[in-house]
Amino acid sequence: MKKILLFLSLLVFNLSIAQEHYSGINISRRVGILNSSFNPAELTNLSNTYEVNVFNTSLNVSNNKVSFGDIVSSDEDIEDLIFDGDEAANMRLDLLVNGPAFAMKYKKWAFGISTNAVAKANIIDVDVNLGEALTNSGINSIAGITGVNTQYNQKINAATWGEIGLSLARDLYETDKYKFSAGTNLRLLFPSSFTNFAADKFNGSIVNVGGDLSLTDTQANLNIAYSGPIADGFTDADNFNDFFSSGINGYAIDLGVNFKIKSEDNNPKDYKLNSGIAVKNIGSMTFKSDNNISNNYNLNISDTQFLDLNQFEDVDNVRDIEQLLLNSGYLTKTSDESDFTIKLPTLFTAYADLKVAKRFYVSAFTQQKLVDDSDNDFSTTQNSITLTPRFSGENYEIYVPLSDNEISGFTGGFGFRLGGFFMGSGSILTAMIDDTKQADVYLGFRIGF
Repeated sequence: MKKILLFLSLLVFNLSIAQEHYSGINISRRVGILNSSFNPAELTNLSNTYEVNVFNTSLNVSNNKVSFGDIVSSDEDIEDLIFDGDEAANMRLDLLVNGPAFAMKYKKWAFGISTNAVAKANIIDVDVNLGEALTNSGINSIAGITGVNTQYNQKINAATWGEIGLSLARDLYETDKYKFSAGTNLRLLFPSSFTNFAADKFNGSIVNVGGDLSLTDTQANLNIAYSGPIADGFTDADNFNDFFSSGINGYAIDLGVNFKIKSEDNNPKDYKLNSGIAVKNIGSMTFKSDNNISNNYNLNISDTQFLDLNQFEDVDNVRDIEQLLLNSGYLTKTSDESDFTIKLPTLFTAYADLKVAKRFYVSAFTQQKLVDDSDNDFSTTQNSITLTPRFSGENYEIYVPLSDNEISGFTGGFGFRLGGFFMGSGSILTAMIDDTKQADVYLGFRIGF
C-alpha cells in the first residue's frame, strides 16, 4: 500500500510535470487541431486549409500538500509531507498524447480526425491519519489511539485509454464583421486499464503499539475494482503504456459554439475578439478485460478485533490488498460486477481572446466540472481559470499563462510558438520564483498548408 500511495507523489518530482492541458497555447491565434480539442467549433477557424498534427504531448501533476521548496529544504520523506497537517491529501496526474491527426476546411464546413492516448492517476481526499498508517510513514506521530471519521469517499485510482476523434464544424452566420460557428466531436474510446480503491464513510480507530499499527472499531463501504495491466502493479510505469489494446467500448461527445469579431482589414488569420463555449466529455466507457472485477464490500471490525496494517506496507496493487482484506475475515461482499462502466467528467469550458493592441492579446479561459466526480464510477479532473497575456505575430507567439487551480492554487507559466512548433509550461515561473505545488510541461509540432 505504501508503494501505491507513494507512486503518485514520486511522479510529481521525478517527471517534473497542472491540470489544464496546453495552458496558454490552447486558444492560440494560430488555430489548429489543438484548438478544436477544446472547442470543436474552432475547426472552421483553421489558419490553413489543411493541417496535419504530427505529435503533441502534455504531462500534468498537481497536489495540495508538497511544494518544491518542501522537497529541497525538508529532511522528511515525501510520504511524511503528503500526510502532514489536517487537510485531506489530494493529487492529480494527467498524461495526454495527441497522435497523428488531420483537419481541413471546405467553404463553410470543416472536418477532422484525431488520435489520442490518455492516462490518469489520482489520490482523492485521503485522510492524513489513515494515509500515515497505511504507509507506516507516521508511526511516530500516531501515538496510542487515533480516530478517523470521514463522511466522504476516499479514493486512489488510475485509468488508461485510447481515443479516435471524428470532428465536424460549420459556419452558421457570417458578415463582414462577425462570424458564428458550431461544431461537434465524437470520440470513440478504447478503455485499456483501470484500478480503484475507495473507502466511503470511513469510521474507525488506529492503534499504535510499539510501531505495530492496527485498525479496530471500524466501519466503511469499500469499492475495489481493476481491469487490464494496472491490476498487476500500480507502481510499474510500463503498466500505464497500454492504450489501444481493447476494442471500442465507449464514446464521448463534445459540443461547442464560437463567436468571432473580425479584424478591421478582414485578415482571416487575425481578429478583434475570438470567443467560445463548449461542453466536453459527455459519455462513458466499459472495461471488459479478462481480469475485470468490481466488488463492493462492507468493512466491519468490532472494538475487540484488530486488523494488522503493517502487512499492507509493501503491497503494490489493489488485487493483493483485496486478498489480504478477504483473508482477514472482516469484509462482507454487497455486490460485484465483471464488466463495469466509468463515466467521464463532463466539463464546461469558456474562453475569450481579445486583441488589445497590434500583436498584443489577452485571453481568459476556464474549465469547470458539471458533475460530482467523487463516486467510484467517475474519472476525475479539476477546475481551473487562466488569464494569458500574449505577444503574437503570424509565425510566432510568446505568452505567460496565469492560473488558479482547484488543487494546487496559483501558478504562473511561460511558453512560445515558432511556426507549427510550440513548447511551454503553466507553472515554470512560480517554480522558479516561489513555492508551487504544481509542475507541468508540454510541446508539440503540426504542419499547415
